[in-house]
Amino acid sequence: MKHIKSIFDFFDKLEDKIRGKLSHYPIIYAFIGGVGVVIFWRGIWHTADFITEVIFSIQRNGSVDLGTLPWWDGPLSIVVGSVLLLSTGLFVFDFIGTQAIISGIKGEKRLEEKTEEEIRTETGAIKDIQEEVKEMTRHLDKIEKDLKNR
Repeated sequence: MKHIKSIFDFFDKLEDKIRGKLSHYPIIYAFIGGVGVVIFWRGIWHTADFITEVIFSIQRNGSVDLGTLPWWDGPLSIVVGSVLLLSTGLFVFDFIGTQAIISGIKGEKRLEEKTEEEIRTETGAIKDIQEEVKEMTRHLDKIEKDLKNR
């Protein structure tokens, strides 16, 4: 278990470094992310096609000639796409999104599940908090001004 955690930590740090470097080059970052998504889904598609071909071959003549079918094409694309997406930090973000993760952690409803009244209540609470922060800022500015005048 300890060994698995050290492997996880290594790849987590590697992802952070890659993301940090790529964030300075957003067009390249987007290109790599797009290629990763396309290759990943290509792998899913080809794997599904392969499984379908195997099933139909078995139904037609009871045997499958795996020599003519590149069985490794789909899984290889899935692996390559996953590595690209995981190393750039886009795997979870692209397929789930941060909003879904945050609401799941908080135990909240998804936005489309909330009623209009719930959304209005949350919006009102956010406005109240913003007003309180502004008021605190005004008080702090006044305190700083008073301290400078002493």
